[in-house]
Amino acid sequence: MFTEQSISHLPFDEQNYLMVEYPDHFISAQNKKIHVKNLGEKFAGINSFFYEYLKEYHIPCAFVKNHNENSLVFLKFDQLAFSIKILNAADKRTAKIFPVKEGNPLELPVFEYHYGNSKHSLVSESHLISFDLCTNEDLKLINRICSKINAVIKAFFERRNEMVAEIVCSFGKYQGKLYLVDDFSPLSLKVFPNGNADKWSNPYQLSSSSEMRKYANFLFDITST
Repeated sequence: MFTEQSISHLPFDEQNYLMVEYPDHFISAQNKKIHVKNLGEKFAGINSFFYEYLKEYHIPCAFVKNHNENSLVFLKFDQLAFSIKILNAADKRTAKIFPVKEGNPLELPVFEYHYGNSKHSLVSESHLISFDLCTNEDLKLINRICSKINAVIKAFFERRNEMVAEIVCSFGKYQGKLYLVDDFSPLSLKVFPNGNADKWSNPYQLSSSSEMRKYANFLFDITST
């Protein structure tokens, strides 16, 4: 989700549009603010590429255009208060619960719903409906859109011999319509190489500027060619 750790909001034609600026820092899992040169430019470039790419598959995205090297323009959406984590491989939590090895591909993607950013943020579909976080109809549509997003992004990386382990999506509404609003940064898109473990940093362990730089450069380079 859009949070203070990843972006800041700037005023921009307040009636219809929102400009989002990506800074040159990120917040690590240890809650440390870590600066990385030109990180905002990389985040903006990666996001704008995938938004444009998904639009080609008729996926509704609130992204409108690039504003400058490190900021993008969106429709002025009202963001839903939860995010959807799509797992294509077993993460640490899943591996602890089920008899699978962490990192093993899953036969079918698993959708998790998260309310907030804490380690206890996992909620059910019933929570979302019962606490009026969205309607049942909206949730069905969100799930269909997420399935399509996952298929498109997985295919993109599979053609490049890479594996998408995890995608985190967030949605918002503009004039009553649902849009994808977030996010394809290194913080929410977890990709692993097939065969070369040293190709880039483990995306689940980005705790230093060098690790983030290496992984962000991979995503930026693959979306710039």
